Amino acid sequence: MNEYTPAPTGGGGSDIKVPILIGAVVALLGANIYLYTQIDHLKGDLADFRKNVATEVSSLRENSAVSTQTARRSLTSLKDELEAARRQASMAVGQAKVEALKHADEVTKRLAAEQTRQTQAVKSELTASLSDVEKTATSRIGEVSTNVDAVKTELGSTKSELDKTITDLKRVRGDLDGTSSLVATNGTELQALKKLGERNYFEFNISKSKDAKRVGDVTLLLKKTDQKRNKFTVELTADDKKVEKKDKNINEPIQFYVSKARQPYEIVVNEVRKDQIIGYLATPKVQATRN
Repeated sequence: MNEYTPAPTGGGGSDIKVPILIGAVVALLGANIYLYTQIDHLKGDLADFRKNVATEVSSLRENSAVSTQTARRSLTSLKDELEAARRQASMAVGQAKVEALKHADEVTKRLAAEQTRQTQAVKSELTASLSDVEKTATSRIGEVSTNVDAVKTELGSTKSELDKTITDLKRVRGDLDGTSSLVATNGTELQALKKLGERNYFEFNISKSKDAKRVGDVTLLLKKTDQKRNKFTVELTADDKKVEKKDKNINEPIQFYVSKARQPYEIVVNEVRKDQIIGYLATPKVQATRN
């Protein structure tokens, strides 16, 4: 398929409008590519985030295990000291017994204080680690959400431009009596028609030659061009029947029926050059034999 070349427009306003609309289509494609790229990056970031969280949890468990072991040894030592103090108190008499009971009471208080201190230390360590993980997750999710929101905004703006282009499309009467259709006069408007999804579109760029060129399921043979007057003559072949369309204007729908479609086919030429025409063929989406 040859590259589509937009047709020249008539006024200064249209000359400005066409590049703007072309830019809108390019921006839409770019935004879609950017969105897909961001989604891929997001998947990678989430995978890295899961690994980091797993590492943090593993490290936390190891630290907790070490702290627990240290705490247990410390508590065991205090319990042993308490038991020794109690045995000493039970064996002592008089003033010695009083001193031993006093020492046992001090050890009991130290044991209780150490248990409280170690419990608070473990809680603080757990809270700090979980807080760091939560902050990292919140920050990363916030960055991704901001990027996605920006892409959505850009897509929404570009979609509005396409919707406006569709609204601006003009309905033109073709060469069949009582039949009219929406006609694209340039590449941007053709993209808007494609977005509607109502018909199939086949773009063409045909030069004058002895051999006809196939476009969709028909063939076209360029017979003559008049670049100054934007007119052309083509020989159309469909259903093994040849018809010559003489002195047609640019953006004027050339409509014809084929045996397998109830709606007419349509040829639109957007640009006439020396021995060359550029345009598109529009065919119905549904192919069914006419009664």
